[in-house]
Amino acid sequence: MRYVASFLSGYLFITTAFALGVDMDGAKTIKSDKIEYNIKTEEIKASGNTEITNASGQKVRADNLSLSKDKTNVNANDIELWLGSHVYVKAESITRNEHETIAKDAEFTACDGCDDYGNAWEISSKTVIHDSTEKMLYFHNATFWVYNDTFPILWLPYYEMPDPTVKYKTGFLNPSVNTTNDMGTQINIPLYINFSNRHDLTTTFSYLTKENPLFQAEHRLNLHHSEFRSKGSFTHNKQGENRWHFYNNDKIELGENARAFVYIARTSDKTYLQKYGFYDYQPYLDSGAKVELFGQTSYVVADAHIFQELRQAYGNQHSISGNILPNIRGTYQTDPFFEETYLNFSGDILGVSGDDTESQRLIGEARIISPWTLWGGNRITLSAATRYDIYNFDKTYIYTDNQNSESFSGVKSRFLPSGYIEWGLPLYSAENDWTYIIEPRARLTVMQHVNNKSVFAVNNDSAGRFLSDTTLFSNNRYAGLDVWENGNFIDYGARWAAFNNDHNIEVFIGQTYDFDTDNEDFNENGFRNGFSDYVGRIAYTRKYFQISSRARFDREKTSLNHTENSVYVGKDGYYLTLGHIWDTQPIDVLSNDEGNTHEITAGAGLPITKRINIRGSVIYNAYEHFVQRHSGGIYFEHPCYYFSLEYSRDNAIKSDYIGNTTYRFQFGISIDGKHY
Repeated sequence: MRYVASFLSGYLFITTAFALGVDMDGAKTIKSDKIEYNIKTEEIKASGNTEITNASGQKVRADNLSLSKDKTNVNANDIELWLGSHVYVKAESITRNEHETIAKDAEFTACDGCDDYGNAWEISSKTVIHDSTEKMLYFHNATFWVYNDTFPILWLPYYEMPDPTVKYKTGFLNPSVNTTNDMGTQINIPLYINFSNRHDLTTTFSYLTKENPLFQAEHRLNLHHSEFRSKGSFTHNKQGENRWHFYNNDKIELGENARAFVYIARTSDKTYLQKYGFYDYQPYLDSGAKVELFGQTSYVVADAHIFQELRQAYGNQHSISGNILPNIRGTYQTDPFFEETYLNFSGDILGVSGDDTESQRLIGEARIISPWTLWGGNRITLSAATRYDIYNFDKTYIYTDNQNSESFSGVKSRFLPSGYIEWGLPLYSAENDWTYIIEPRARLTVMQHVNNKSVFAVNNDSAGRFLSDTTLFSNNRYAGLDVWENGNFIDYGARWAAFNNDHNIEVFIGQTYDFDTDNEDFNENGFRNGFSDYVGRIAYTRKYFQISSRARFDREKTSLNHTENSVYVGKDGYYLTLGHIWDTQPIDVLSNDEGNTHEITAGAGLPITKRINIRGSVIYNAYEHFVQRHSGGIYFEHPCYYFSLEYSRDNAIKSDYIGNTTYRFQFGISIDGKHY
């Protein structure tokens, strides 16, 4: 009897659910006033009140349900079907004939029991037809209601949608609306086109009241070992200009030890991305390709870059000069051959071209590293390295001995031997539930003395030596490889930390002394008479609270030259973030032009109710005394639907772009927590 009941309930449940276009798990229990099985015709009939529940808790209720021998014909009255936690279908009667199921006087909602006030939305239809071949639901004479048939908001004579078994289906997506001060209202109508489960395309037509239409497309393709992504836009504006952008990002796996990347980012002009809302405040666009080869102890990467500058030109310090074709870097590390001592070999090939000039650089370095742990926990690391550079210049402006610049074609080379010894002593202690760590640390670096103002090329890859807590104890404290460290120097500092299950505290302070720095070299970079500014950081973290600060402190003027601070407080949707950066320094190592920065950022989130949140952010340029950007919005998240209204203002001024105020409205429905 248990077998027969399971057999009958399985057929009834699965077939009834399938008639409405939903795949269900096998049935678990069946309750009915009367169940009949005709041995001759192999028909099943359930009379009276019938309830079937499957293994996952989904259930069907029906009256007078019958199922034919081949299970292609189903008839039932007063059907109720719970397809998910909140997905509910009800019909006065249902009839299935081969691949077509017809439900009369049907109701559908994905918001059953989500709200104390009733169903947030539902669709009622005189007739619902499900085609199992096309996997489509067709609604005839359909009405969209909110809150239990209380408010009808939309009536359609005909409406269609894919059934719940369909993951991808070609069709229009929910539109969105935004408005800007210089282009008016923008209505975005997206169309989703599905080619396969791994291949699709979204196109968007945007109507603008003050400008010509905008066309957008986003293409996605997944293969077994590759991903291809591309998107772009195009418009022919009222001034007769063709304006566009195109982004591409492809990842191709070439086996267990190799992979390749292709990336393209181009736009028609400097202001298009900002004007049409595609701008992520990036200073430039980078296009190129990269190949990576990696083994257990080796790594090689070859890449090429073609840049497009988006910033206003204020001299070479604000512009990327030339394209990188190619850049090949490789490193190989040996297994330890004595205790923990190992060798590291690295190479770097770089080609830069642009503005009718070219240069190529070849760097080779061999380094031996030998770490030791001695008595008392003392840790000593010894290292020695040799590096050789070869440059080939073609019509490249380089610095001369008197600090002028002139065009030069030819080969130059230089040799740099170096070595360091580093000491550290981490000390641990525990008291109650706290753990304390204090670690003094020092590194002495011996290097060939070089005049850093003879950096060969005017446009080099180094922005300067601005010491920070992150560059202390590093092999090269410059931003790039063209400018060298200046002879012998020693780094020293100490770190203190304390933590338990709820708290984490860290403090670090350090300094460097350059034995070969002239008194006037790098004065604005924090070096005076060989001593650098003090650098440090402090951070405290608790469950709902984080604060951190990084600083560079002038040891002679007893003032800050650089500071970065951040604070975060948040819990249960409430949050507050504060950020501050202040810096005074020249733009690069060879310039005395000021590059002062003073910026304040803030953000906050405030939950008005369980489902309504207000969020906002602002960036204030305190150096020039104006609000750079600010934005905010109200967000409503319901289990069955969502909407948002956002506002943003960008006060940037660049060419034909003079600030922009944007309002954006979005609305969509949710089914079992997924947005549509």
